[in-house]
Amino acid sequence: MEIDINGTRKNVQKYTQKGKRSVRRRILLCALLLCCCLCACGRQESETVRIGSLKGPTSLGILFMMEEAEQGRTDCEYEFRMAAGADELLPLLVKGELDIALVPANVAAVLYRKTEGGVTVIDINTLGVLYLVTGSTEITGVPDLKGHTIYLTGKGATPEASLKFILQKSGLTEDDYKLEYKSEAAEVAAVLAQNPDAIGLLPQPFATAALMQNENLRIALDMSAVWESLQEEEGGAMVTGVTVVRNEFLRERRESVETFLEQHRDSVAAINADPEAGAALAVEAGIVAEEPVAVQAIPRCNLVCVTGEEMKSALSAYLDVLAEFDAELVGGGLPEEDFYY
Repeated sequence: MEIDINGTRKNVQKYTQKGKRSVRRRILLCALLLCCCLCACGRQESETVRIGSLKGPTSLGILFMMEEAEQGRTDCEYEFRMAAGADELLPLLVKGELDIALVPANVAAVLYRKTEGGVTVIDINTLGVLYLVTGSTEITGVPDLKGHTIYLTGKGATPEASLKFILQKSGLTEDDYKLEYKSEAAEVAAVLAQNPDAIGLLPQPFATAALMQNENLRIALDMSAVWESLQEEEGGAMVTGVTVVRNEFLRERRESVETFLEQHRDSVAAINADPEAGAALAVEAGIVAEEPVAVQAIPRCNLVCVTGEEMKSALSAYLDVLAEFDAELVGGGLPEEDFYY
């Protein structure tokens, strides 16, 4: 409820003419109304913010926030739900059973289309997590991939789109290499375990796990760094995950969204500063199986909380690349300006 201060003043002046007793009654009534409004606002701000995320790198950045919330040390009350796949979270977001969700960047664009602009992206939470892993010492740059087979997951999805963009921008054609697809990252790691000279494109934490299981393997290329070098002039970056909010929730609870962003920044800074503590939380949350793997994988996950124009510039450039590969990866078309917070 809004209090019309000017109207209140006019009423006070009006009723002053009828006597001091009447004025006191009116002032008391206004004070009571204002108190009720403030109490209502306080109740609204204390309502739970429901957050969904995936069991993967994009959830690492909120682990410290989750711990703080569990101990009652956050400014808002949070309820967290972690799912194995985006298909579990999206229906909940559409039905209004989640308020904020950390999802793959292209999934956010698809959701924007499906809800007819019903969500807004508020930050980038994870940059590139793809690494080219091999035991071969011949691979020191993208041009060295000419004539080789690359094992990867995600046929027709973002890993393939990202890899092909890098290969093409580096001057290679589809005749210069061969891609062999596996159904999951563990299968790519198994190929590398059997043949260290093979070349695999792996996301974190699988890339780190493969290295720790086979000392003959190494990270030949950080694909995120390669991407940025190829798009240096455009300021583009490989984007893995973003955070979206339902627009209805954003309109009603903008202060809660801003509070979430502040605490998200703090949580990301905390895990980047203390991977050991973050590793324990990652194992507890079921994101990574072993703490030693998590300790080494966390710094390679490029956890961030990028907002504003920097977010828009990086994300829009990334979605442009995906759309050129296959428009359906971003929902059939690029999001409008209102997609970006």
